[in-house]
Amino acid sequence: MPRFVLVVALLAALAACTSTPPPAAPAPTTPSSTAPPAEQVYVSIGDSYATGFGPNGTGESFAHLVAKQEKLKLINFACNGATSADLATKPACGQDAGGKTQVDAAVEALKGNKTGLVTLVIGGNDLAPCALAQDPLQCATRTVADIRTNVAATLTRLREAAPDVQIIGLTYPDIFLGAWVNPSFPNGKNIARLSVSMFQDFNATITAEYAKFGAKFADVTQTTGGYAALTDLTQDPKYGQIPASVAKVCTLTYFCDRSDVHATPAGHQAIADAVTAAGR
Repeated sequence: MPRFVLVVALLAALAACTSTPPPAAPAPTTPSSTAPPAEQVYVSIGDSYATGFGPNGTGESFAHLVAKQEKLKLINFACNGATSADLATKPACGQDAGGKTQVDAAVEALKGNKTGLVTLVIGGNDLAPCALAQDPLQCATRTVADIRTNVAATLTRLREAAPDVQIIGLTYPDIFLGAWVNPSFPNGKNIARLSVSMFQDFNATITAEYAKFGAKFADVTQTTGGYAALTDLTQDPKYGQIPASVAKVCTLTYFCDRSDVHATPAGHQAIADAVTAAGR
């Protein structure tokens, strides 16, 4: 029996045997000076998908939505236009970057804060030129190998700084499906068909890389319908009868009508939901 409970029990027994009970022991109190628990930080690195940039300027990105949903303080080092190589070679963005690269800034944040989550979204700007290459698949194969190397180097640094922090990597909606209806691409249907296998290969390769470092992966391509058969058709109010996966990417990104690769507000919400689900 704990000492405090034993003392209280003896005092109660003594009171029952005497006509004048002793004064009651004061109830334990919680010191008013107890500090509130430290707010957990969410460190975001990557490209414009993390910053929330789009054709109408910068808005609320998936990272902001995840921070709200999980009640975390967001520290966002992501930069518009960043490639996987830029993570370790170019200055990070955001007020807390201090001129450091995204990797260095993230490592410092991990060492100085109670961090609950790190997300990394990268590779879209590496792969984008392959859509217009003479041999898109060959271009993508070479590019994915470079992305994998750069992601591995980034994850190595993050794990050295915080071995147990939750890291979630993520991919993108298959924006190139939008070429199916985009008049800017005369061979758009062929690009859309090729993009399915390109994203499947890219995501499988990057998923395996994250797994080596005990990190999780949110396959946004899959959760936004990117792997569906292009023979599964739907009636779209703007484009008529088109593949359902194309119609979906037209809702989640601006690619179909503006040739802009960025996510719509609905797209960012879908990505945030995928990140949150991956973290559970």
